[in-house]
Amino acid sequence: MCVTAVESRPAGVIGANQSPVHRPFGARVKAFVALTKPRIIELLLITTVPVMFLAQGGVPDLGLVLITCLAGYLSAGGANALNMYIDRDIDALMDRTSQRPLVTGMVSPRECLAFGITLAIGSTLLFGLTVNWLSAWLALGALLFYVVVYTMILKRRTSQNIIWGGIAGCMPVLIGWTAVTNSLSWAPVILFLVIFFWTPPHYWPLSMKVKDDYARVGVPMLPVVASNKVVARQIVLYSWVMVGVSLLLTPLGYTGWFYTAVALAAGGWWLWEAHALQNRAKAEVQGAKLKEMRLFHWSITYVSLLFVAVAVDPFLR
Repeated sequence: MCVTAVESRPAGVIGANQSPVHRPFGARVKAFVALTKPRIIELLLITTVPVMFLAQGGVPDLGLVLITCLAGYLSAGGANALNMYIDRDIDALMDRTSQRPLVTGMVSPRECLAFGITLAIGSTLLFGLTVNWLSAWLALGALLFYVVVYTMILKRRTSQNIIWGGIAGCMPVLIGWTAVTNSLSWAPVILFLVIFFWTPPHYWPLSMKVKDDYARVGVPMLPVVASNKVVARQIVLYSWVMVGVSLLLTPLGYTGWFYTAVALAAGGWWLWEAHALQNRAKAEVQGAKLKEMRLFHWSITYVSLLFVAVAVDPFLR
């Protein structure tokens, strides 16, 4: 899933040279949980549940919300586990991923592959049998897109990887809507586009921070192959489009004054931070003074505020 949070290193891991017999049970459980990248999935659920409120025009069935969140977690977790299985070679060489369970030996590649496939199949069946099959196919499509299109095809071949690979991270918006309505409309499509244009300027600042890691393993993230000036210009471009798209919900009649106010305020602050980063890049500021992580951290706050407004707005109209 291309929506990204800075992951903490899994607790209780041991060196890969340790015998599997000596791997503590508790640490093994934590390692399997870490395979699902739970902090990243938190952000995916933030975009799923509010859309269910918007689709319902109020409070959706709470049982449906819970089962959708569970199935969504399992689906995204399966995708993340399969991503770690495929990327285990480069994860071992990157500082920020050097403590992942496959690298440390806490989980074997075969166990990870079986775990990811089991979650993929189980989550699809759970969606189809308890929610609806439209949501199930959307979830499966997101999983396959992330694993096959992004991880296997795009990630190591093009600097456009995060742009098109980010489509997988947009799917929870559609899944939240279809879970309630078993159909699609323009509202989830607009929010899908918001996340689509949000993903690159969310991820590129982090990539700027860790570009040496990506360069070491030959992954052509945009900050690896382009200057900070070019990256910052692209961040500003995508940011303006994202904010513009976020404002389309109200004229189309899906949201009211509250959502509009939050979208304008949060979007305005985002643009301020994006232009500030661009100005520092133009001045050729380097190192910690570039402050690229300011925008990364704000991007998480922004998407949280925007989607909370999506959930609250129906009660204020």
